[in-house]
Amino acid sequence: MVVLASNVCMASQLIQYHNPHKFLLPSVTGTSRSSSSSSSSSSNSRINTQFLSISSQSITGVTPFTISADQTTQRYYFVVANAKFMLDEEEHFKELMFERLRLFEERKMEQDFWLVVEPQFLEKFPNITKRLKRPAVALVSTNRPWITYMKLRLDRVLSESYEADSVEEALASNPVKLEFEKPENWVAPYEKYEYGWWETFLPFASQQPPQA
Repeated sequence: MVVLASNVCMASQLIQYHNPHKFLLPSVTGTSRSSSSSSSSSSNSRINTQFLSISSQSITGVTPFTISADQTTQRYYFVVANAKFMLDEEEHFKELMFERLRLFEERKMEQDFWLVVEPQFLEKFPNITKRLKRPAVALVSTNRPWITYMKLRLDRVLSESYEADSVEEALASNPVKLEFEKPENWVAPYEKYEYGWWETFLPFASQQPPQA
């Protein structure tokens, strides 16, 4: 039975290696229990299995946004697509953004995600810009797991990361006026998103010029 416990431990380690998130990963410990009064009980082994699940903070990607004093650069992660898709067509995006904002407010955490209209950092990614319709909008965050989740959730987006020395540099944008055509016949069971809902998530008030 000790050999069995050892084999199970090895299997657990292999699973852990292939599953870095440790979602419902069995952690196995084997102990032998011997007794002088009975030879049969000395061969018995007890295997305790404990399941480790991914924490709620790992699932939601909620971590404090802090930059240490000796840290000169910060890495930012983003997904990007054309503005019409991100702000006017993707029916779940608005709800996802406001749900996360509400979560941060409830936990009294500093916001670490923003929407950047026509971000300047796109100049660093020619392979992305040549595939991207303009104007473009990027969802930027310092939280890599959450951006990975949003990429899977939104699907029709491109993703990358970059470094910047300051938040202002990281979230700098080129001025552009967003205009979306209103559909003649809106047949969806929900109301059309109101224009400008994304302004809550812009990092700087000067990112987008005022409407005429």
